[in-house]
Amino acid sequence: MKVSENTSVAMPIKNMIGIVVAVAMGIFAYTELTSRLTSLETSRELFSSDLLKKSEQVPTDQEQFMLLEHMASQIEELENEMQGMRNNTVNLNRAMEDIKNIEINIENMKDKIRNNGSHP
Repeated sequence: MKVSENTSVAMPIKNMIGIVVAVAMGIFAYTELTSRLTSLETSRELFSSDLLKKSEQVPTDQEQFMLLEHMASQIEELENEMQGMRNNTVNLNRAMEDIKNIEINIENMKDKIRNNGSHP
């Protein structure tokens, strides 16, 4: 059998259309697959580079974090002290009321003593 550019091949048109459709579907599937792989690889590279950038801290950032932690601890101490002062204010107000009551009682006792001294 001799094959040349003039050799003819007899094939039903139905089979030829099927082959063309199968090849077209194969090419489409291949391009979609490579596109998806490229997209996933790009996403992975961007994600890993973002992680590397976030893990690198400049010394000024570290200093700022240390200052923030120090200031937070000072604020906590001040809050605790203020709560203690609130309790002191309540206690002082109560003590002032008690002192006023004691002064009134002392004046009443003085009046009674004076009245007892004037009645022989």
